[in-house]
Amino acid sequence: MILQLLLGLPVAWLVYSLGCLFTNVRRARAIGLPVKLLPVSPMNILWVVSEPLAFGIIDRLPFSLGSLSRYGRRAWHFKEKAQSHVELGDAFAIASPGEIFIYISDPDAIADVFVRRADFARPLEIYQMLAVFGSNVSTVGWTDWQRQRKIVAASFNENTNKLVWTESLAQARDMLHSWTRCGQSGAQGTAQDTRTLSLDVLAATGFRKSYKFHSFSEPSSDANAARSYRQSLKTVMDNSIFMMVAPPKLLSLPVVPKKWARIGQATSEFREYMMDMLNEERRLLGQGKPGTGSLMTSLVRASEDHQKVGSDGPKALTVSEILGNIFVINFAGHDTTANTLAYAIVLLAAYPEVQAWVGEELETLLGDQSSETWNYEFLFPQMKRCQAVLLETIRLYPPIMALPKTTHNHPQSLKINGKTILIPPGTYVVPSLLAVHTHPKHWQPEPLAWKPSRWITSTSSSMSNASTAEKLEREELYVPPKGTYFPWSDGPQFCPGKKFAQVEFVAVLAALFRAHRVRPLLQEGEDVESGRKRTLAVCEDSEHVLLLRMRDGDSIRLVWEQAR
Repeated sequence: MILQLLLGLPVAWLVYSLGCLFTNVRRARAIGLPVKLLPVSPMNILWVVSEPLAFGIIDRLPFSLGSLSRYGRRAWHFKEKAQSHVELGDAFAIASPGEIFIYISDPDAIADVFVRRADFARPLEIYQMLAVFGSNVSTVGWTDWQRQRKIVAASFNENTNKLVWTESLAQARDMLHSWTRCGQSGAQGTAQDTRTLSLDVLAATGFRKSYKFHSFSEPSSDANAARSYRQSLKTVMDNSIFMMVAPPKLLSLPVVPKKWARIGQATSEFREYMMDMLNEERRLLGQGKPGTGSLMTSLVRASEDHQKVGSDGPKALTVSEILGNIFVINFAGHDTTANTLAYAIVLLAAYPEVQAWVGEELETLLGDQSSETWNYEFLFPQMKRCQAVLLETIRLYPPIMALPKTTHNHPQSLKINGKTILIPPGTYVVPSLLAVHTHPKHWQPEPLAWKPSRWITSTSSSMSNASTAEKLEREELYVPPKGTYFPWSDGPQFCPGKKFAQVEFVAVLAALFRAHRVRPLLQEGEDVESGRKRTLAVCEDSEHVLLLRMRDGDSIRLVWEQAR
């Protein structure tokens, strides 16, 4: 009897899933869009866990499994890019047993979705895993979001950006020194090192804790690393996904594996560090002193200032909300910038002509100035080619490849290419970020090619006799049409750390390429073109966990040399 019951449960689950799938297919077809059928829910936790193993088998099959092969993997957006929208139009639906997803690439419809924040809301159920230390701007509904967002956005100010600039330059100088010491053997661990750099920048700007850069390839000399703030932050960031699933109380149990226990210890220590710094900032505030000048300072000050605005309802952030927002700022700002820097460095190694183009700008602007004297307010706005490298890198390799919204409990109308569709309640509406970024309607020539120069326009047509300095003065950054480029989201809920990331990226790029160039170390029997193709293949071999990243970005050895 028990055996029959155990055998019957999978059959019952299969029948139930098929019933749900056919129901959702029928609902999706009623919308009037092309529909693709996906036999498993991409949000089913069992599928999320087993998907890599499943595709390890599926990819070896001599035949395709249709939509499952095409849309079932977590990183399908990266492989597809704009292809599905080119084939199916500016909107299509994917129906699974658990959900209906509508993917849109029409710029006007995307802009409409971003503006209609109440009709197309952020699906909070997806983001609740970010509430590791407390609620934050990513996990709360619209009303509370407005209060938290106003305070958090105030902490990303020009004083913070100056600190980001200075710390990023210092970290990049040390990272470059470490890489050049590898000589003709080439430096390995680029992706690991950009993560370290980003972590150190966050530590300095968030908590006024400055660390000397330590390369992945160098042996550790910190005897107290296990107990240091830096190591606690690193452990928390490296295991943030695991922490979102495993409750902190579970990690503190004496019976858990040692690795879990170390994560639990780091989580506890990180909370203690944040509380110590929070209490210190409040003490300084109470004494009328300016504070440490960190993001924590700005967050506490902005929260206290917001409290004074009025007395109706909660104004200032609670302790748990401050801790929650500090965590999500660190989480959002760590791997996003680190991965983008890693992609950009590897791509630049494959394209020496782009390095020369960037170097021309840097040499003209900086001359022989030491990077310790580079002025943020004067130089950052003028480093347009460096910014172009960033914009083009996240066009093709955005950390987040789609931005889901939901209709919740109400049907919503949406106009796509002049035709109005009615979207049923409980449907996910997804602006297809990477598809729009690579769609041939919006990006020509060569929409899939990495060409930072596409972002630079000139305000004068007669440039043949102009000096390099005059040409640079007339260059402007291209502004894409609304709804065709949104790596930091758009509308009221765009990323408040956008300029933080831009300043960090540009500072690092300028420090690296002001006087140096990079190339891939060629393998035995390999010519330059083959080495370039192998380097680019590393970028294309990307995976998506919570963010897009190179699967093996540390496999490429890069040789750093003085620019000629």
